[in-house]
Amino acid sequence: MKIAGLQTAGTPGDVDANLHELEQACRRARGQEAELLVTTEMFVTGYDIGGAVAELARRDLLTPAQDIARRTGVALVLGAPEPAAPGAAPGACYNSAFLIAADGTVLGRHRKAHLFGELDRAHFLPGDRLTAPIRYGGLRIALLICYDVEFPEAVRAAALAGADLIAVPTAQMEPYEFIAEHLLRVRAWENQVYLAYVNHDGEEGSLRYVGRSSIVAPSGAVLAQARHGNQLLCATVDPEAVRAARAANPYLADRRPRLYDSAAPSTPLTSLVPSGTKDRPC
Repeated sequence: MKIAGLQTAGTPGDVDANLHELEQACRRARGQEAELLVTTEMFVTGYDIGGAVAELARRDLLTPAQDIARRTGVALVLGAPEPAAPGAAPGACYNSAFLIAADGTVLGRHRKAHLFGELDRAHFLPGDRLTAPIRYGGLRIALLICYDVEFPEAVRAAALAGADLIAVPTAQMEPYEFIAEHLLRVRAWENQVYLAYVNHDGEEGSLRYVGRSSIVAPSGAVLAQARHGNQLLCATVDPEAVRAARAANPYLADRRPRLYDSAAPSTPLTSLVPSGTKDRPC
């Protein structure tokens, strides 16, 4: 499957403008024969928009995105806020990513599991599970969001569950260019999986984004990359390449989980973190 990623500054706080940009990007992606478009983290509303996110989360954000998928024939991995269930704290919501098929069907969603920094914790609840890979168009697609991919356990869990592609809507900011430039290739290589890491660019609220979106192959090769600016990245994802990579580099088969469990520290790791360590939102 040919996939695309939309690196963009978006229009923070303006849902209608972002949906218009989404439709235009889907049409461009379709013109390049892409069947799936991955957006940035919280694309529909913007990410660093303060308390406005809770208000916008109450809007129906999925129906217009589903309509865009149907009109353009392009499936979506869509970053958007998701209101919490009744009974949660007032204004509580999740930072979510939805997989929407080209016919508009919502096939699944992932709630950002790892919250880091006051920006995340002030506005979002953490997801309490990892989403199993979703079958679509001959691929098994897993979803993670930004900081989630920085935990090797999360990516390894998706790979062990059979993912061919991990789509990662992202809002990575300065000075963490290292993550975008280097970590993704390592994650792809050590798990023999495709990674589509799609970031914001430009400035939003207190943040200056690093751009540097990429689509990485199981070999660690960067298939498509954008440094800065609003860009559409495209690359082809081939499940056969995943199977060949796992046969050639059998990290998943050669794992020894019991060995790792036996080395788990008896002291909680949180007690080993120096006091005063500065959080960073991601």
